[in-house]
Amino acid sequence: MNLANFFTCLRVLLIPVFMLVYYGDFAGHHLLASAIFIVACITDWLDGHTARRLKQTSRFGAFLDPVADKLLVAISLVLLAGSYTSAWYVVPAALIVAREVLVSALREWMAEQQQRDTVAVGVIGKWKTTLQMIALGVLLATDPTGPSWLWLPGYVLINVAAFLALWSMFVYLRKAWPLLKIGMK
Repeated sequence: MNLANFFTCLRVLLIPVFMLVYYGDFAGHHLLASAIFIVACITDWLDGHTARRLKQTSRFGAFLDPVADKLLVAISLVLLAGSYTSAWYVVPAALIVAREVLVSALREWMAEQQQRDTVAVGVIGKWKTTLQMIALGVLLATDPTGPSWLWLPGYVLINVAAFLALWSMFVYLRKAWPLLKIGMK
């Protein structure tokens, strides 16, 4: 266990804590849940930074880091769908989850073809991740029955993140298309 892997494991362990707090019945539970989510997001940056800076990359970390990211995002998206039932939230949330499943499967298949770098995370994917994390942090912190000016920025950002998710998915599919065509034969 190195420091980078510790941060990744911490992110996974924070997920049930933030879920319990989100469903808590006490004043400020939304804000506390959002704060825990933000700490988990920071561990995402810390594990990558630490692994590169301290040369602590490992096969375990390479496996668990994207799993931890997907768990944190998917669980947050689903959790919020119970509170934010508008199509302006539910549709982009579903698109993001679907994209994550498809791109994860594509990356796994490309790795089997010894071509994982072909679908490595790009700039659009990084922007998507950043915007969805900010959107989720905003939506977790706000009460959907509260004033719209508090949660509306989260709606806007989750929709922009969904657009970037689809865009990056098409970029990855286009890059992988030559091998996918061969695989279909």
